[in-house]
Amino acid sequence: MSIITLTTDWNTDDYYVGAVKGTIYSNCKDVTLVDISHKVKPFNIFQTAFILKNSYKYFPEETVHIIGVKSDVAIDQEYIIAEFNKHYFIGSDNGIFSLLFKDDDQVNYYSIKDTKPSTFPTLDVFSKVACNIINGSKIDSLGKKLDSIVRRVPLRATIEDNVVIGSIVYIDSFQNAITNISKDIFDRVGKGKAFKIFVQSNHYTISKINNSYQETSVGELLAIFNSLNLLEIAINGGNAAELLNLNTNSSVRIKFQ
Repeated sequence: MSIITLTTDWNTDDYYVGAVKGTIYSNCKDVTLVDISHKVKPFNIFQTAFILKNSYKYFPEETVHIIGVKSDVAIDQEYIIAEFNKHYFIGSDNGIFSLLFKDDDQVNYYSIKDTKPSTFPTLDVFSKVACNIINGSKIDSLGKKLDSIVRRVPLRATIEDNVVIGSIVYIDSFQNAITNISKDIFDRVGKGKAFKIFVQSNHYTISKINNSYQETSVGELLAIFNSLNLLEIAINGGNAAELLNLNTNSSVRIKFQ
């Protein structure tokens, strides 16, 4: 079974999803299409990278991932195939690949051959290249190998003395706010010390890490390390981001005693 995934910033009511799926089914045999998300905020490659890098690894090897976010390119940019861990990623050279992969990851990048700028590259370019891969084309026949790509700097938590300073990087459908503070950083800096978590300001504080959401009474603020081992701010039975007016880039500080 061959799989192609789609991650876009389209509204599913538009014709874009149907056009791309129809093109793929017309050019690929025995392929399964999986929608990872079509609700990425318009042009938001940081949100795209968070969703895709935390989901692609659960797909079988040889899966092809189409990235249809901010896909129109400037004159000096290119359409790219990235090959990593026996997965293939197709998108535009807009910085998304530097957010998907770590600097020390062994990624092979290819500039897709014989393409012209398009107002709908996910349809005109990406879907056809994805089918070529599924149908057995070698990657080096589809593109020229690249030595460099456009790079963006991901938001990372910082450490100052006994303080960890992080940011909210993703807000899920439950309005839980996920930060870029990992459990590894928390344990390494905290070393079992007492702490206070300051959410956006000194007004909202948390001094305990939950093992489950239900440990805290309904309606109360809590902190938990989620399945990604990232610190998450939530309200049991409530909408933390909405009620606390949080968004991506809102600050979260942990001060250890």
